Amino acid sequence: MSSTGQTTSQQISPTDAADPVDHAAIDDSITSRQEMTGLQAMIRTQPFWVMMAIIAIGIVMMFVSDVFMTERNMYNVSRNFAFFGIMALGMGAVICTGGIDLSVGSLMGLTGIVAGLVMQAGYGIELGFIACIGSAALVGLINGVLIAYVRLAPFVVTLGSLAMARSIAMVISNNKMVYEFGPDQDLFEWIGGQSVLGIPNPVWVLAILTIVFWLVWRYTIWGRWVIAIGGNAKAAKLAGIPVERVVVSVYMLSASMAGLAAFLMVGWFGSVTNALGLTYELNVIAATVIGGANLMGGVVYAFGAPIGAALMELIRNSLLLAGIDALWQQFFVGLFLVLAVLLEQVRNRGRVD
Repeated sequence: MSSTGQTTSQQISPTDAADPVDHAAIDDSITSRQEMTGLQAMIRTQPFWVMMAIIAIGIVMMFVSDVFMTERNMYNVSRNFAFFGIMALGMGAVICTGGIDLSVGSLMGLTGIVAGLVMQAGYGIELGFIACIGSAALVGLINGVLIAYVRLAPFVVTLGSLAMARSIAMVISNNKMVYEFGPDQDLFEWIGGQSVLGIPNPVWVLAILTIVFWLVWRYTIWGRWVIAIGGNAKAAKLAGIPVERVVVSVYMLSASMAGLAAFLMVGWFGSVTNALGLTYELNVIAATVIGGANLMGGVVYAFGAPIGAALMELIRNSLLLAGIDALWQQFFVGLFLVLAVLLEQVRNRGRVD
């Protein structure tokens, strides 16, 4: 018994006895961290710094061109990036799971043609919209099933869909332009090409969808499942998350957003060809990544999609107004894309350290 008591007394060091835990200091530390959490979290996000870049470019362009801040130019800029922002919202869900969707550009061509042909046949705008979104969701369903259940690589599956969707658009349109949209043509063109309170209708759609996606990522079980799958799909599976069904749903969502963007863009153009959306997938992926989505998965920002799309359109517009050859546009988009990925890696290393 005496030896046991000696052993116990030896395990308690004089230092431990002399330095009691300062609970007040710990409470103060926790309180200060909680007070700084909102501001620190915002500053550490990529969309925040992309927004700073947008503001900086805007300030510079105010001195470079008198046209930049005109109402007409701002109207055009906001309308143009709205289409890419809508698609980037859907792409963000796919990238959050660690996947990629290369088919969204071709899907715009296919779904735009489908909507145009349905309305050209004399059907109303409601059926045209259903056909547009339905055909997009069907392609997304096929992509998702092949990726989630057949275990094919997302890159390969969506690359194949890119080629097939464009080819189907050419076949069903007979490689011709569609410009007659039936009895609801005026309404159709108003939805895509006009404005409410001076703001283009596509921008209103983007704003509403951005808020919806923010609520989804922040408060819904499905949103948490998507983020969990991107963080660790195996752990998510063990936790009881229906990984395959969720993966299928994100590809259907991405495709549906492409269909919605096509519906609005065709209404703006007043016509559609099978070339609609050609190479747009590169811009959409770039806007999503620039907006903060992590290509490794597990990270997504609802507000990052429109911010990334806005930066890309601002680059294009600024080059045009500054008199720089438009051929440089893709160079600067690629540059910002590389910088965005580099910034993400630097921030991740900082968190680990």
